[in-house]
Amino acid sequence: MKHIVYLTSEYPKKGLNGGGIGSFVQFLSRNLLKKGIKVSVIGINSNFDTVIENDDEISIYRLAKSRWKLAKFYDHTIRILKKINELDKEVPVDIVEGSELNFSFFPKNTSYKKVIRLHGGHHFFAIELNKTPALWRGYQERQSFRKADHYIAVSNYVGLQTQKYLKFNFDYKTIYNSVDTNKFRMSKPENIKKNTLLFVGTVCEKKGIRQLVQAMQLIQKEVPTIKLKIVGRDWKDKAGNSFTTYLKTYINEELNEAIEIVGPVPHTEVSSYIEKAQICVFPSHVESFGLVLIEALMMGKVVLASNIEPFKEIKGKEHIFEFVNEISPENISKKIIELLNSNNETQKMGELARENIFKRFNEETIITKNIQYYNKILS
Repeated sequence: MKHIVYLTSEYPKKGLNGGGIGSFVQFLSRNLLKKGIKVSVIGINSNFDTVIENDDEISIYRLAKSRWKLAKFYDHTIRILKKINELDKEVPVDIVEGSELNFSFFPKNTSYKKVIRLHGGHHFFAIELNKTPALWRGYQERQSFRKADHYIAVSNYVGLQTQKYLKFNFDYKTIYNSVDTNKFRMSKPENIKKNTLLFVGTVCEKKGIRQLVQAMQLIQKEVPTIKLKIVGRDWKDKAGNSFTTYLKTYINEELNEAIEIVGPVPHTEVSSYIEKAQICVFPSHVESFGLVLIEALMMGKVVLASNIEPFKEIKGKEHIFEFVNEISPENISKKIIELLNSNNETQKMGELARENIFKRFNEETIITKNIQYYNKILS
């Protein structure tokens, strides 16, 4: 394998957090580069300018956003295909990897292999949240899966459920996401700020942040010095309404000093927030995997997470973090208070978590699995 192209608009810009998928693609790209594999990244810019950037020897092409009033997705695809063809002439492209929707308007037969990595597509998140998939977007996703050649799932659960929801029986390989062990090292106990909770993720309903804020009202009665830091980008609906603004309606006067909404931070800074937290709380209603969860566990942190299937896969058979009922503020508050009052036990749990996650999710193991899979589909 000489050249791989990743399709994502979330590749992190300098000084900004590109989201979970963007951070994962950056991590994977940098490690493939170390193995002598050329990597290019193509995405759509947030404005009408085309920008070319370099991350070491990784070329990032942010193509101008379409000015079409309708069928913007098709216009974007045509220009992405043109860029792939240009790159292919410079160094032949072996693999193009994208998300669930990327290949909707690609030709079925291409000189390169088309790989979908399932991070959780439209059908998956819609149906998991008891919503009806949109007709047009759902059609595009089904077309994309039919055009792709191979499939990687970031958890067994997202692979199985996507098969079920699409009613499409495809073979997939489960390869979990990984953690940069140099960035997410074992935290030092002396850096922990007592009674500090941390949430990291997009500030939206499906991440369970509303229930966590509601739980804070109950926790504060038992632990008056409790603090919660909320790190992550705001989610806005189609009308432009901010979820953060909505969330603030649940923050009463007593909680103003206890809750800090930090907003988005570069991925390079996430570990510093994890380092200082006494407990990391991830009460998601639905996930395809849980990258920030394993980042916190890699740092040996005490973690409270929702009892959803992808998190069960991460936990395995070891007692490396606690489960919580993600839709119950009462249960969240009860579990957090219990953890705050059991320091010796939780410290041992954090040490075991670090050891377990390092064995299963370290970058060398995961990068090797990716390269082996890529070579297999090319042979």
